[in-house]
This record gives sequence, C-alpha cells and structure tokens, in this order.
Amino acid sequence: MLFFLSLSRPAACFTMEKTDMCNSSMVSTSHDVEESWDDEFQQLVQTFPKDKSFTGMNLYFFQGFWCPSIVLKAVISCQKHFQSFDSDIIIATLPKCGTTWLKALTFSTLYRNQFAREKNPLLTYNPHSLIRFIDYDFYFNDTGPDLENCTLYQLRLFSIHLPYASLPTSIKDSNCKIVYLCRNPMDTLISFWSFFSRLRGEGFEPVSLDEAFEMFCQGINEFGPFFDHVLGYWRASQEKSSKILFLQYEDLKEDIKTHLKKLAMFLGFLSLRNKRNNELLKK
Repeated sequence: MLFFLSLSRPAACFTMEKTDMCNSSMVSTSHDVEESWDDEFQQLVQTFPKDKSFTGMNLYFFQGFWCPSIVLKAVISCQKHFQSFDSDIIIATLPKCGTTWLKALTFSTLYRNQFAREKNPLLTYNPHSLIRFIDYDFYFNDTGPDLENCTLYQLRLFSIHLPYASLPTSIKDSNCKIVYLCRNPMDTLISFWSFFSRLRGEGFEPVSLDEAFEMFCQGINEFGPFFDHVLGYWRASQEKSSKILFLQYEDLKEDIKTHLKKLAMFLGFLSLRNKRNNELLKK
C-alpha cells in the first residue's frame, strides 16, 4: 500500500521550500486582492463555498479543491488561455512537498548541456526564480503573457500546484510530460504549519498544530484535499505512464541516484544501455 494512505507514519526531517505565494505579504493581502475583483468575478466567486486555511488565507472551493483567493483569478485565466507545447515539462506538487528540490533536480537534468557546471544558474538563483509557476507567476496580472520567450533555455519548464483534474486542458491533451512529487502527509502538514507559523502577518492569531491537523484531515488547505490531489496524479500516472512520472519524496531521500536516473530516463536524457549513465549522474 502506498505510504500516503496512512497518517500514522512518524514525521521525518524536512527541507524548507520558499514559493512566491508563501510569504506574509500574501497572507495579509488576500483581502485586498478580493477587493480588487470586478463585479462579474465577484458574482462568480459568490457561488463558491468559502473557508479560511490555518495559514490565514481565504480559500474558495473551486472544481473540487480549495484555491487560495489570492491566486483564484490567475488560476481561472491560466485554465482558459495557457497553451502547452508537446515539448513542455511540468513539475506538479502540493506546497511543502519538496517543490524546490524537484525544481533543482529537474532543471539540472534538463539543461545540463546548456551551461558549464561552474556557471549553473542554481549557484546564483533560487529554483523558484528559474522555474516559474504557470498560474500565479504568469497570469496574475496578464491574461496573455508571452510564454514562447519565457526561458533562455531550450524546452520550456514550468511548475504548478493545481490538481490533475483542474490542469489546463492543453496540458492534459498535449504530449508534454508531467513530473509529480508527493510526500508523507504528516510531514507535509508539519512543514506547512511550521513554515506559515513563522510568516503569519500582524493581526493573525497563531493556529495550534491540533487545529491545523483537524483542518488538514478535513481537506481544508491550499490546493487540497491532500489525498484527492495525490490520488488524482497517481491514477493518471497509471493510465499515462509515458506522460506522468509519479515520485515520492521519501524514495528520493533514500536513494537519490536511482530516482535521478529514473527522472533523466523519463525526460529522455538517459538510456538503459548508455555506458555514460554513472558519469552523467555524478555531474
């Protein structure tokens, strides 16, 4: 049985990841974003159930998941307008499931021949600056961003937090590849709660871990419910194994070399019979 079907597994060490959405200014300005919505969008949103996450963000239940209000309009715009290329690579995760780590691994694998090792952009820039979120990085203030020239490197590489069922149709229908990373739910919750507890803006009362646990189990968290999100990608990966690579955070920690090789093969950069595999993995 897959580990994510149980909440009883003890928490492990986790690495903190920093996303553009996850900061105190966004927690404290979600109300301002809602105030900026036009009348038509306000009327649409009124039809969605509303709740508040333990992070302090307002959430709207949209297409079966809880979408943070601050990115809701960008998500809908992205769904309507984003056009995927067959050569695109999409990194999909829930927040606090190893997004930063997977971005760094995928970036290094995909673009390893496009710069010298000592000039790897990851030595200078945060992975989130190099691999942008499709929805709220590109569509937050623009319904028609220029995505054909959004990268300096060959092949476009994006990330997204949306559930599989809510991905833009062009992503699901094209031949682009999706790399999904899931994580033990207890570790995800602890990382989420710890991270946001440090970032809550002034005027926000702290939320106990018990309260956060109850909300998480009810599925009330950013882009949750957790289990629906994970199972959506897992089931899709069973049906479309050549399109979706399903990885587990704990497996990466336990045997990074094997799973990095698996990632490289999925992206088409390694062959089982390639004698240079070990040399490439060391790089």
